[in-house]
Amino acid sequence: MEEIKKTEQEIKWNFRVLGMTCTTCSRIVERALKKVPGVIFASVNLATESAFVLAEPGVREDSLEAAVKKSGYEIVKDVPADLDEMRYREARRNLIEILVIGIPLSFLMLLHMFFGYHFPWYGSLEIVFGAAAIFWCGRKTISGAWIALRHGHTNMDSLIALSAAASWLTAIFNIMGFAIPSFGTVGVMIMMLHLTGRYIESHLRDRAAKQVKTLLTLQPREARVMGDNGETIMVPIEAVKPETIMQVNPGERIPLDGVVIEGKSGVDESLLTGESLPVAKSEGSEVTGGALNTYGILTIRTTKVGEDTFLSKMLELVREAQGGKVPLQALADRLTLKFVPAVIGLAGLSAAAWYFFFPQLHALIAPLAAMMPWPTNLSTPAGAAAYAFIATLVIACPCALGLATPLALVVSTGEASRAGLLIRNAEAIQTLKDVNFAILDKTGTITKGEPKVTKWQAPEAALRYIYALESNSGHPLARAVTEAVGIHPADRADSLTETPGEGVTGKWGDTEWFVGRTLDRSRWSDASSLAVTLVEVRRNGEPVGYFAITDPIREDSPSAISELKKMGVTPMMATGDAKETALSIAKEAGIEDVRWEVRPEDKLSLVHEAQSEGRRVLMGGDGINDAAALKGAEVGIAMGGGMDLAVDSADIVIMRGGLSRIVAAIKISSKTWRVIRENLFGAFVYNIIAIPMAMAGLLHPIAAEFAMAASSITVILNSLRIAGSAENKKEVF
Repeated sequence: MEEIKKTEQEIKWNFRVLGMTCTTCSRIVERALKKVPGVIFASVNLATESAFVLAEPGVREDSLEAAVKKSGYEIVKDVPADLDEMRYREARRNLIEILVIGIPLSFLMLLHMFFGYHFPWYGSLEIVFGAAAIFWCGRKTISGAWIALRHGHTNMDSLIALSAAASWLTAIFNIMGFAIPSFGTVGVMIMMLHLTGRYIESHLRDRAAKQVKTLLTLQPREARVMGDNGETIMVPIEAVKPETIMQVNPGERIPLDGVVIEGKSGVDESLLTGESLPVAKSEGSEVTGGALNTYGILTIRTTKVGEDTFLSKMLELVREAQGGKVPLQALADRLTLKFVPAVIGLAGLSAAAWYFFFPQLHALIAPLAAMMPWPTNLSTPAGAAAYAFIATLVIACPCALGLATPLALVVSTGEASRAGLLIRNAEAIQTLKDVNFAILDKTGTITKGEPKVTKWQAPEAALRYIYALESNSGHPLARAVTEAVGIHPADRADSLTETPGEGVTGKWGDTEWFVGRTLDRSRWSDASSLAVTLVEVRRNGEPVGYFAITDPIREDSPSAISELKKMGVTPMMATGDAKETALSIAKEAGIEDVRWEVRPEDKLSLVHEAQSEGRRVLMGGDGINDAAALKGAEVGIAMGGGMDLAVDSADIVIMRGGLSRIVAAIKISSKTWRVIRENLFGAFVYNIIAIPMAMAGLLHPIAAEFAMAASSITVILNSLRIAGSAENKKEVF
């Protein structure tokens, strides 16, 4: 278990839960966690075996662990790096073993059913090898069913174990002389197809975990640190502190986030940002842990360590996303929670009805049974009861309903990753398809977020105060100003305040300096007519200078805006810039609806205004001033290079690229929703048709077995259709 974030208000936990086999299991674990005093929110994802818990201060790890253990499952503290690979190998080994046993038995059974050939000693082989297949190869399933029974609930393992064991028992009763047909091989086939499904699920889970594995392997375990005597020593990255000087040689990955203080090189950031070409780095350049140094020696001063590094934050976001689920999945979970006991009850009811009312039911069903393309066995009350009981259990497991949503979400999050998107809130996948109005920030969203000062005017005496103020801001415009004025040491300010959407204010004695939004653009006549952003410098409220800043539009913005319009999404640009700049950028991007000189609270008002008109709103931004609107919109999408507050407020983070990634996100959402609906519809229709047929004795257990397998395989294959929803297939991580 890992505590990933801790504040005065709340604690977030992400951890792995082992032993879950179906949505009923995950639902029970989730319910157990929610009952722990102090837990605010809990979500358990079966597909990735991950759980996310939001709790009040004081909630202890052992209380969460005890709750999960009491429900019959296990929290894993130290997950082996190759756990998914180990489980994949185990699933493959179990499948191979049961195929070696099951295929010959199935062949002999089919020879007897359709050609009348009976292999000598087949009954004994069915009992001995059937026991090996069911209770050895399927021991994990039997164990899962026993755990559920011991804790007073049922799961999909319960159906598998009960139907396989009951089928095997009929072979014993048959060889003992009871008038019951033998379905021992059917039990082997049930377990064989179930383990085939487990093998496929294990493969998908391994693929889902690849994203986190790749992130973990990007960061070196050790850093080359400069010692006091000038020599370098290798130390674990956990021991590296901020302001430590590191050396990174060619061909090595950068251990931690930092700033280059000496050297020049090209840094390959493709696995982090998707940028295919190495990025030139020299003195003063920021570098990210996990990036690959290509040819030069770099000396780096660390700025972020531990949980503050880029990779750590991305891991946190990925794990939170994997712990979430969409509302539709919650509905499916509630249905499957009642489905298993209902099926067991219906199977028992059908068996009792056939046993006690055999003459009446036989007279009613026999004409229909004769029309079936497979043989039936309704000759005796006990035989008909066993026939209907086993067929009903078999037809319902492993329920395609339980796979319908989780598998689609696993595939969609992987597809989003390849498209340059990190989904923080799984609910956004369901919501995004309904968006019809997009409010987009300008700087860093429609534009590149790489502003440059083209013209400026300020007194020489003001430069040190301007640098002191802007160097304490993370806004892209502030970085442009500091680059323009250069480094000017100043005394520490008595007070310093940054107001989102306004600027930065600082006091030195009785003098107050401000850098930010201009009061009157026309004051600066030599720049006011230009399509630039004006940043004003004021001393005690009196303007003393300005900076004219331009920010080029992203290459994909015009085409993405055009595509959004075709998809029925109306775009609006909302920016704090002046009218001239806003209209110029909007025209270039192809946006007709433009709002300028917009303050942070105004952006949230625009979101609420659109929502009051019945619109489903998407908000795209990257700054502190966008955070409230990102949170208030139906779906908030933040640029990955933006401010932490914006990223934390967003449902989806664009890790590379621009507005075209929003188009890709909507396509993935639409395809995922369509696939989930198809999966659920198919699963419901399958059960509605097949279960009554099985109860009526019209469905041979073998036919039920193949129908059950076909339904589950259909759900898996249909979920895989989501791959290809986005245009860009390049890996991000």
